[in-house]
Amino acid sequence: MNNIGRITEIQKNSYTIRFMEKEIPAKLKGSFYNESADKLPVVGDYVEFAYNPMGDSMIRSVCERKSFLTRPDQAKTATMQYMVANVDYTFIVTSLNEDYSYNRIARYASVVLQGGSTPVVVLTKSDLCNNAGRYISEVESISDKIRVHAISAKYEIGLEELDEYLTPGTTICFMGSSGAGKSTLLNAICGKEIMKTSEIRSYDSTGRHTTTHRQLITLDNGVAIIDTPGMRELGMAQVEEGLDNTFSDILELESQCRFSDCKHETEPGCAIKAAIESGELDPDRYMLYKSLGQENQRNYAKKKVISKWAKASKKFKDSNNVW
Repeated sequence: MNNIGRITEIQKNSYTIRFMEKEIPAKLKGSFYNESADKLPVVGDYVEFAYNPMGDSMIRSVCERKSFLTRPDQAKTATMQYMVANVDYTFIVTSLNEDYSYNRIARYASVVLQGGSTPVVVLTKSDLCNNAGRYISEVESISDKIRVHAISAKYEIGLEELDEYLTPGTTICFMGSSGAGKSTLLNAICGKEIMKTSEIRSYDSTGRHTTTHRQLITLDNGVAIIDTPGMRELGMAQVEEGLDNTFSDILELESQCRFSDCKHETEPGCAIKAAIESGELDPDRYMLYKSLGQENQRNYAKKKVISKWAKASKKFKDSNNVW
């Protein structure tokens, strides 16, 4: 008999499934190893499995995903890392110290929107900032698809603003740099220590990685939270739709240019140049859009070459039975 459960943790080739309020060890059915990497289960996936009360259960298939967050595993190779699935909201956790980066938040938002989740920027450690409102306005300017909250988990300031997301059946993913306060925020939401926290270094405002792997935790109120390891850098690859959603205002302006192939340089009737000159469009925002778009194209081209090589290698092994 097959059952439906949810992947809560992955350690190498071992999976943990949450089923009937129990954590069940499981392995993959052999046919999975002939599938592409994006077909393998990730944390947050619902899977069909055969239950084995005496040992490892057998995962037979992955159910259809409503969201799927990915990122380049390495900027140099652009091979993809498949992170989490079925996430309603992604909390992009950024502390209001040296960790804050407008550029990085835009990157996170593009990846989240590409994956079909809603980006919620949580600016932590607001007690250390004299003008949190300025940062809120700045982040809001990144995209109208982003929601923003400034909080202090330590002093429980602003936490009530997050209540609207903490409804039974909702899945929230925490993403952010190491030391941004993800574990502290999670503990504050739970009202008890769920995750260990580490002190940040005073000289560069960074912290040690306290989360070493992705893990789904179900709270008493029925909310599922996926904590992820800190990411100092986040590359762009295969996020065309995410970038379009993040910078939808720029796409709208581009559609108003006189020429459909306008390069926004010397052409007459360029809506982008006119918007920058009038102050409607921040030139730094436009340059960020161009930079992320170019990086996305470069990494996508690299990934196509690597994918072609990998398929040729697999075909050679299959035809020669080399394993």
